[in-house]
Amino acid sequence: MAEVVACLLANRNKNKTTNYVESLQNSNEHGINGKFERQKNRFTTPFGDEEGELPVEANRYRLIWAPVCPWAHRSIIVRKLLGLEDVISVGTLDPVRPNTPTSDWAFTLDEGELDPVLKIHKLSEIYLATDKDYKGRPTVPCVVDLKTKKVVNNDYFNLTRYLETKWTKFHKKGAPDLYPINLRKEIDEFNDDLFDKLNNGVYKAGFARSQEAYNDAVINVFKKLDELEERLDHSRYLFGDKITEADIRLYVTLARFDIAYYNAFKVNLKSLKEYKNLWAYARDLYQTDGFGNTTNFDAIKKHYHLCCVENPYKILPLGPNLDDWLTKHDRDKRSYK
Repeated sequence: MAEVVACLLANRNKNKTTNYVESLQNSNEHGINGKFERQKNRFTTPFGDEEGELPVEANRYRLIWAPVCPWAHRSIIVRKLLGLEDVISVGTLDPVRPNTPTSDWAFTLDEGELDPVLKIHKLSEIYLATDKDYKGRPTVPCVVDLKTKKVVNNDYFNLTRYLETKWTKFHKKGAPDLYPINLRKEIDEFNDDLFDKLNNGVYKAGFARSQEAYNDAVINVFKKLDELEERLDHSRYLFGDKITEADIRLYVTLARFDIAYYNAFKVNLKSLKEYKNLWAYARDLYQTDGFGNTTNFDAIKKHYHLCCVENPYKILPLGPNLDDWLTKHDRDKRSYK
């Protein structure tokens, strides 16, 4: 599911702008005291072999994503780590939203500005073809069944776990076990807290409609970062010496922190680079196949700075220095206690 991000850029003609922040403020995604409350997922049928579940079949589904979205990004990382690239196809959306009255995404990166498989221009087209009464935001990641040409799953919170546990017959030889049975309860508890305080916490800050709501969100974000800084002083990854799905969920937020959340969302008590362990950990993952080569900093910067904040002259920040992501981290050599 995509983050609810604002965009102020042009549509196909590149000559008009729309204020998505304003349309978001008029939505029903805010609760008491100006707190941001993310919309619920609409299509949550799980994958599996039981009756009523989505059948696990090669080349039946298309995963739609936008490189700017952390929820979508983590499904792409898992797809690559598990070797599912030839089993589930991918459609990529423009980081800049189209000029439409309501939130949408568009396939303007493809020839003819149409997804080459689905033959649609806007993501909302497939959502409305699935449910003509759909009222929410069309979000990514979403999985489209190519047999029915309908959205069958946009459950970003569980999608990676389905790929890890239900698609095992298609995993490549030697694929990592990202969701070990003996750690699942701990990972689930960790992920729930991570989402509330950090993954979604930055959006609670960025889309807060009161000082109180903003303050609460920012304080929780940095409390969680401080906790993670301490945890990563004792192990290379969050659950020992092997990457798990928890690391993927943390990475996608860290990758966007200094380039987007720090300034665009005013989550600016400290930058990622001020955290010794977190910054080295983030570089360690970035330099691992599946992470850095699926991270599009240019798209992320465009989306958040040209779309998420008032920026009438469309000025992109020059920094931060992205070459720093390739510097040595020594996480693989140091000892942990």
